[in-house]
Amino acid sequence: MEELKINCFGEFRLIQMGDPVDLPPSKKARALLSYLIFSGEPKRREHLCEIFWDTPHDPKGSLRWALSRLRNCLNESHRQRLVADRETIAFNMKSLTCPLDNIKTRLDSRRLDVSELRAIKSDLSKTFLDGVDLPNLSQFSLWLSEQRAEVSRLKAQVLKRNLEHPNTAPDESEQLARDWLDLEPFNPEAAKTLVNLLLHQNATTEAKKIKEELEIRFREAGIDFDVKPHTPPPLSVSIPTQKPQGHAQEKQLLARQKIQFCKTPTGVSLAYASVGSGPPLVKAANWLTHLELDWSAPIWSPLYRELAKDFSFIRYDERGNGLSDWDVDELSQETFVKDLECVVDTMGLEKFPLLGISQGAAVSIEYSIRHPERVSKLILFGGYPKGWKIDASPETQMHNEAMMTLTKTGWGQNNPAYRHVFSSTFMPSASAEDLAWFDDFQRQTTSPENAVKFLEAFASIDVRHHLPNLKVPTLVIHSRGDQRIKWQTGREIAAEIPNAEFVSLDSDNHLLLEGEPAADQFIRAVREFLLD
Repeated sequence: MEELKINCFGEFRLIQMGDPVDLPPSKKARALLSYLIFSGEPKRREHLCEIFWDTPHDPKGSLRWALSRLRNCLNESHRQRLVADRETIAFNMKSLTCPLDNIKTRLDSRRLDVSELRAIKSDLSKTFLDGVDLPNLSQFSLWLSEQRAEVSRLKAQVLKRNLEHPNTAPDESEQLARDWLDLEPFNPEAAKTLVNLLLHQNATTEAKKIKEELEIRFREAGIDFDVKPHTPPPLSVSIPTQKPQGHAQEKQLLARQKIQFCKTPTGVSLAYASVGSGPPLVKAANWLTHLELDWSAPIWSPLYRELAKDFSFIRYDERGNGLSDWDVDELSQETFVKDLECVVDTMGLEKFPLLGISQGAAVSIEYSIRHPERVSKLILFGGYPKGWKIDASPETQMHNEAMMTLTKTGWGQNNPAYRHVFSSTFMPSASAEDLAWFDDFQRQTTSPENAVKFLEAFASIDVRHHLPNLKVPTLVIHSRGDQRIKWQTGREIAAEIPNAEFVSLDSDNHLLLEGEPAADQFIRAVREFLLD
């Protein structure tokens, strides 16, 4: 087969020798093909069945049927595009041309002129992988949403770069700034750029009106926003030509990550993964995870990369979110513990250290009480032993019940205002970009209904009575300025657990950010505790 080209902007097509490849009419077969191509790595047959045919009616047979149709279109005697064995399936990327890869290379490698930036913006404005949406398949929909979110982030970079270009005409700059703000409505830099451009063009009345509207938007989202009047537009910010080394490490680890599935006794499918080498370290699930999307997170991936250097780092998506089953009857402290039990039993782990973050700390405490012989050491970070419903005042109950109502109505909306307020309590020191990432991550990782169920389950947690009975060596870590779970709560946990060690971090964040000193301190404390 000669060189194959992908049309990924607009309708998904493959083109060979200038002519479209006659792909199967089945949307699911074409969606499967796009997933294999843009995942860029072999996928286990069981994983593909879970994503595309999670039914009791012969999913493996359905997968074989789709592959046979795709082979008829793609494979030739001298070259196999679809490469399959008994365990895995992959797409042979050799001699494949992808415009998305081409755009990334051009943006990273050299300065582009205005016409090139316009052409790239035009491509990125089209729907990415149009025509392969499968709204009834939640796991594939999540993956597709993340791919499109990456294209949107790339488009924002192109708009900014076009704005900074010395040859961009003034009348074009205003529309570019408006497009940038429409794409990233909570980006203070985009907002300031538009206001300053209008001021620079003496459109003071419109600039004042837009500034007032933006001030309300950003204030409600808890983001600082201040534009000094009559300053020239900030169009000289440099853009890095390549990603930092951490992103390369992230991709290498993700390529080695092994995602598998297990089923609980009640039939709930759970996704779990292991990455790195060395002795095992198990992380209990906490508020909203996704085994694939986590790796682009400014809050998770730096810690995961470091822990995977010394350990076989094991984590999972508990029921109701991520790659695990979303449609479940119950979300509770009991089911959270059962999910942890299912994963470690499936992996055959006899004894291991256990890491619990946020409400994952309560899950870890409960598991350690039930299975003290299996937990070698226990690490609790940002944890709490009881939910807000326990001993709550009427005012507290009223406030939190109102938040759950807002969650139900605002979670899935395109406007991230509610999620942004929620996110800012996790990471008050985060940049607007990091908060925007977490806003979108939360939306993609679970449904509004499940988000409410999670919050209700967390509200009823109570493991206070277990703390004095813990016999496992324990390290308690907590940020001094944590605005979601107060520092005193971590201190009280450490005081109640016999012989527990306590480490305070100099941070305001409930979830640690890449680059902050507290993240390095956290890793050092964990390493010293586990490797001692």
